[in-house]
Amino acid sequence: MIVGVIARRCRRNVRAGSVRCMDSRTDHRFDSESAGVTVRRALELPGLRSGLPEIVAGADRLGRTVRWVHAGEVPNIASLLKGGELLLSTGYGLGTRPAEQRAFVRTLAERGIAALVIELGPRFARLPSALVETARATGLPLVQLHREVPFVTVTEEIHTEIVNGHYALLQRAEEVHRRCTEALLGGGGIPQVLGILADFSDNPVFLETTDGLLLYAAGAGPEGADPLQVWEGLRGPRKDAPPPAGSVLVDVPGGGPGAGAVRARLVLLPVRAPLAPVHRIAAERAAGILAVVLMQARQEEELAARGRGDFLTDLAEGRIAAEDAPAQARVLGFKPGDGPLLPVVMRLGDARSPGGGWAVLARAVAEELASVGVPVLLGVRPVEGRVPLLLGLRSESERSAVADRVAAALRAGVERAGMRRPGAPAPVVVVGVAGGWAAASAGLRHAAETATAAQGLSDRPWYDARRLDIDLLLWRLRDHPDLAAFVDRAIGPVRDHDHRSRPPLLPTLETYLAHAGRKAETARELHLNRQTLYNRLARIGELLGTDLDDPQTVLALSLALRARRLVP
Repeated sequence: MIVGVIARRCRRNVRAGSVRCMDSRTDHRFDSESAGVTVRRALELPGLRSGLPEIVAGADRLGRTVRWVHAGEVPNIASLLKGGELLLSTGYGLGTRPAEQRAFVRTLAERGIAALVIELGPRFARLPSALVETARATGLPLVQLHREVPFVTVTEEIHTEIVNGHYALLQRAEEVHRRCTEALLGGGGIPQVLGILADFSDNPVFLETTDGLLLYAAGAGPEGADPLQVWEGLRGPRKDAPPPAGSVLVDVPGGGPGAGAVRARLVLLPVRAPLAPVHRIAAERAAGILAVVLMQARQEEELAARGRGDFLTDLAEGRIAAEDAPAQARVLGFKPGDGPLLPVVMRLGDARSPGGGWAVLARAVAEELASVGVPVLLGVRPVEGRVPLLLGLRSESERSAVADRVAAALRAGVERAGMRRPGAPAPVVVVGVAGGWAAASAGLRHAAETATAAQGLSDRPWYDARRLDIDLLLWRLRDHPDLAAFVDRAIGPVRDHDHRSRPPLLPTLETYLAHAGRKAETARELHLNRQTLYNRLARIGELLGTDLDDPQTVLALSLALRARRLVP
């Protein structure tokens, strides 16, 4: 059974270790599923069989896999081996003293060779007891040949068997790849691919994120147990813990720009049967297919998000009539009910597109907005760096509360998507006026323009579009030389002072005007005593040659302070 789940929805709570793993070292099925042949199979081939092999030690270890064959007669031959070799010898490098022979066998056993085969003849008529006893003590398979055999023939036979085994493994893995491809062409997806891999390995298979979050599960655990039970028992308690011995982990590429980027990870756990090299090869083939599926999903997701963004932009620009908009919105999955619609626009400043593009942002924001509890239609406009939204309210009274939650969700989604550069200002969120579809059209347009004009304002969770009309007007005049001249006339002397002297006075003036000339509140926000504030205000008035209590002066200074971020 194939199960696609998020880890947070796991249905069982199982303690770590409650599911037993099988270790491949206790099983001898690798003769048909590994890239090598077993010692037993090597002894059955014509080359060694013609030498009348006699097993004098390690008869219970003949299931070991022979990775390669090596022939040699030097005392330190163990240092030339990597492990898994079947070593052929006539005994000349074993030494003449029992201590040398024991050391020779011990070093081979420590190196992890598959078996030692010695041809009787001029060097030994029978193997020395020290040699045999040490092989038995260390568990090293030891075989003596009673007839002379050409070692080159033995090497060729076993190596051919190994190569054929490799080819057979590749064929089996290719069959899994073919079945996965056919499943995708037949309309299947990730669950079907994992199911095929689970059937092939006779073990549960999991797709997890790089930080250990479960995405999909397939297959069954011991005695048909739900794969989620296996996951909770072996992986759930500590996502950073290493998997059980004998597991297969394969990276699924495609997590970001550059070679070696990882999008997800395939995990095969050996809880029903041991995992062999063929299962890793098949998992690697499946990982390539999953990378394509995930990439395609991102592309489709981004196209869908762009399509919703195009709809909202066309609505804002009047290319979609208000009476036609509800039907088109329903096609996009937006069913707001009879309440007012709330337009919202988020504008990203110095944004960068992560590895998955704007699909990452759309998914992250959608997941964050799921907790808001209102119908949402979310789109993206990458060229303008905007995220337009429409939300369905039950009543106008919800506007502020919903705007708070939506603004928090939007910013959290940007952080999750990695689209805010270090040190860059937070995205600007502008909330329009709630109303019907006709009002939503004008509200989206107004919010989009205002969000652009609001770049560089002091950071707030969200801005009411109606309160930024002055900023929008100033933004539209940003390229007019009269605006720069106005700013210079109004606050130029104070700005010049701040370039030369400390403390700066513009922050004091800005805070003073923001509090409508209330000196006590200004002093508290700036953490100044009143006399210091009075001195600074007097200095500002002196530099400007004006009275800070004059309403016209206050208006001009307020406009100049809001416009200064728009001019060089």
